[in-house]
Amino acid sequence: MTLPNRLQAFLEEQEIPLGTLAHLRTSTSRSTAQAAQVPEDRIAKGVFLKDEARYLLAVPPAHRGVRLGAVAARTGRDRSLAPEKDVAARFEGRDPGAVPPLGAACGLDVIVDASLTSLADVYLKAGDHRHLIHLRGDRLRQLMRGARIGHFTHPG
Repeated sequence: MTLPNRLQAFLEEQEIPLGTLAHLRTSTSRSTAQAAQVPEDRIAKGVFLKDEARYLLAVPPAHRGVRLGAVAARTGRDRSLAPEKDVAARFEGRDPGAVPPLGAACGLDVIVDASLTSLADVYLKAGDHRHLIHLRGDRLRQLMRGARIGHFTHPG
């Protein structure tokens, strides 16, 4: 598997040891979890949001949806989903609909769902529909240093 260039460079710069997990091509978080044989609550995805002035990457567990009102309450700004053309410009080299949850790699502000921060290990969408990145939980916390932490998802 080849990670998108910016993501690969970011992980190397951070000296983060990681593994990758290949699975059959999937189109939903639930099917990814089933194909990879990983619990849904251990997969983190990226949801690219915008307001009138800037972008934000929300990082929820893959089986939960983002509550925009809760993100607004936590960040003080109303947000909406960013259009695909904006996502493509920020996350070059990834498949449409497969946003890696590492906003720091692209200079984005990040909000992470609190449920992900206590996991012993976590899997990240890798920028395509056939691979996950496997990290220890302490490495995820290292990568998310500086991100806002909060509860902003619909129950799974």
